Formats: sequence, structure tokens, C-alpha cells
Amino acid sequence: MPKVSVCIPTYNREKLLPIAIQSVLQQTLQDFELIICDDGSTDTTAEIVTQIDDRRIHYVRHPRNIGKSNNMRSGFEAASGEYFIKFDDDDRLTPDFLARTATILDEQPDVDFVGTDHWVIDINNARDPQVTDDNSQKWGRTNLSAGIIPNLLEVVFVQQSFQIGATLFRRQVLAEQGYMRPNIQNCEDNDLLVRLALAGKKGYYLPERLMEYRFHAQQQGIGRAIPYLKDKIQYLENFQFESEKLEQIRRSRLAESQLLLGLRLIETGETQAGKALVRVGQSASRPKALVGLALSFLPMTLRKPTFHLLRQVQSQSI
Repeated sequence: MPKVSVCIPTYNREKLLPIAIQSVLQQTLQDFELIICDDGSTDTTAEIVTQIDDRRIHYVRHPRNIGKSNNMRSGFEAASGEYFIKFDDDDRLTPDFLARTATILDEQPDVDFVGTDHWVIDINNARDPQVTDDNSQKWGRTNLSAGIIPNLLEVVFVQQSFQIGATLFRRQVLAEQGYMRPNIQNCEDNDLLVRLALAGKKGYYLPERLMEYRFHAQQQGIGRAIPYLKDKIQYLENFQFESEKLEQIRRSRLAESQLLLGLRLIETGETQAGKALVRVGQSASRPKALVGLALSFLPMTLRKPTFHLLRQVQSQSI
């Protein structure tokens, strides 16, 4: 049995996947298996993977697209290591990631997972120190101390400080929670971390940048916003917290997501569904809701450019 199972779920990333693979093969800790689960790629992914001569690589190829979380689940089911990490096909690990995080799990059996900070890189693999610093501050990692997190639910739900692609888990702990929920395309990582916190698992924070997270154009756009918001609403509806503070935050985020999704649907022509969501989520911002409802009466030839103009003027999505 290998010490660590590393899983890279992939889909049509022939240019970036080899970089992610190399970051695993170059680890200072070499006792691992690498599972590449392919969600029905139609590019040269299969040729790229099968040409790599390394017995530690296991290729799980689906003949058709089965969805993001289902693909991740197939990689997890193929894993046999004591520890487990999943990271995306457009990111990469620094050489010491496995060694540094696995050592903590080896030495502290009461710790269930170890999360680290990470660099932000661009499409050309260059690190951006300023964006990295801003990102660490935005997600609350600059305020975390090394060691076991005492308020884990608040850290993973409110601050969202842990990034699963920069976190090593005990595989058995993930198995106990059923790993990712099936049939989810977005927010599956947040959902898993919240479930782990609610189950009383212990997370350890290692304040070192041991992973590289890539920012690039494919992560943006209204086409991605709509499915993301739909899944975010489903994720937020999965929970109801005993803490009044956390429950208030959950309801506020749910209303905001409903409002934003409603506005996006109005913009793209799903007017009735959009208006219904705007009304449900209007407590997040009544001015935005009123503007969205007013714009729903415009013909589509005017509606889209008007939304675009307002987004430019306000420098935020509506």
C-alpha cells in the first residue's frame, strides 16, 4: 500500500495536465500512487497519460462525461493509500508538499487532515507574489496560526480558508463521510469540509505555500456563473447550523446566491425563473433586486447590453 494516493481529475486539459503530473512525479516523498481520472476528454489526454512510463500512475478513463464530483469519486474509489489528496489538472504541487504534510499526519495521529497556504500562478506558470498575498488575506489564512484549528467549522465555512487541493487527508476519514457528494459540479469541496467539521474531525493548518493554484481565463464568464450559483444554493441548503451566528451567515449567503442567480437568469432570458429567485433573495440587496426586476421587462436586444453596462459602471456583478 502506498503512503499517499494523489488524484488528479481532468477534462480536456492536454496543455496543463502534464505540468500537474510532473509536479507529483517530482515530489521528495516518492511513496505514492497517482490516479488520473478522466471525465471523457476528447483531446489528447489519453495519449499523454498512457505514454508516461511509471507504474505508480493509474489511469481511470470514462468513455463519456459523468460530471465533476462523480469523476472525483471514481478517483477516490481507486485509491489505496493511507493518505489522500485531490488537486485540479491546472494546478501543481511544490516538491515538498507530500513530505511536509504527511510528516504531520505521521507524527500526530489525532489530526485528520493538514491544509497549507498556496501560491497563485498565471497561465505561464509564473508566481504572482502580490496576488498571492491578497488571496491569502482574502480567505483568512494570514490570520491562522500553525497547528490544530480550534474553531474549524467557522474557518472552513465562514472564512473558507482551507483549499482542498492544498490539503492532505487521512483516506479513511474521507471514506467515513462518503467523500464528495455525487452529481455536483461546484462547491463540492466546501460541502466536504463543512461535513468534516460537523463530524468533529480535526484540521491542522501549516502556514507554508506548498501548492500552486492557477488563475486563468477559463475560470470566468457567465456560462460558468449560472451552474456555480445553482450548486452553491444546493450546497447552502444542505446545512442548518446550531450556532445562531453561523446560521445567520448561511441564510445571508443563500439569499445573496438566489438573488445573483435570479439576475443572471433574467439576463440570459430565463425571465420567470429569474424573477422568482430575485424575489426570494431580495433581502440580500433590495436595490439590486428592483433593478433586476425592472430590466426583466426589456427586450433581449436591450437587456444583455444594459446588464453589461451596469456591471461595468458598478464594477461588480448584478
